Amino acid sequence: MRRRNHLLAPALVGLVALAAWEAVVRMEGIPPYILPGPILIARTVVADWGTLFPSLLVTLAITGAAFLVAAVLGLALAVVFTQSTFIERAFFPYAVILQVTPIVAIAPLIILWVKWIPLALLICAWLVAFFPVLSNTVLGLTSTDKNLVDLFRLYGATRWQAFRYLRLPSALPYFLGGLKISGGLALIGAVVAEFVAGTGGAQSGLAFRILEAGYTLQIPRMFAALFLISAAGVLIFALLTGLSRVALRRWHESELEPGD
Repeated sequence: MRRRNHLLAPALVGLVALAAWEAVVRMEGIPPYILPGPILIARTVVADWGTLFPSLLVTLAITGAAFLVAAVLGLALAVVFTQSTFIERAFFPYAVILQVTPIVAIAPLIILWVKWIPLALLICAWLVAFFPVLSNTVLGLTSTDKNLVDLFRLYGATRWQAFRYLRLPSALPYFLGGLKISGGLALIGAVVAEFVAGTGGAQSGLAFRILEAGYTLQIPRMFAALFLISAAGVLIFALLTGLSRVALRRWHESELEPGD
């Protein structure tokens, strides 16, 4: 019942917002080339599915690849950083610099240096996505209960045993939280990189379809592409939330039902 209410409340708010949007468009007589209504956008998604769906797959492929690389490298770098205070202090600031540097500013350089466009887009999306995994996992690995660490030492556990059986499980909620942030950022990074690249053809992502629709004043198609991007982001977040629930529901407080 609790989870059903979690889904019902946002669904009702969304339906009310869409109904109000459609009502305003109809009552004010707003032309579609300025603001199309939700019904027209839905029809455009269906009518242009043959064009939009392949572009969606291209964007999702870049997003998925960037997310996987961000998850693996973020976890690996977090482990390395927590094994040596010197390494963490020496290299962590550069990870922060990469995170705070606007991807729009460096994407043209990456695309210029990396001749293969898909790889350039992957790098751009990865730069946006990897820091939440790194920072959250570092926080989790360094936030292990000191009393439990002392207990492991008291019983003669090796450093590897303490890391495997104590620090990694303790950091898992933080790592999964970083993944949920990283998934959306990977999608944003992929879309921004596609905007900068502006490549057309059969391997074009949804960002190019948005640019194309804007140039030709096909505003309903532009909104349809935006809808697919948003839907993809919601789906990514839902999948990662489900993964977190499966991994943590039996032992971590964040996923326990009231009364458990």
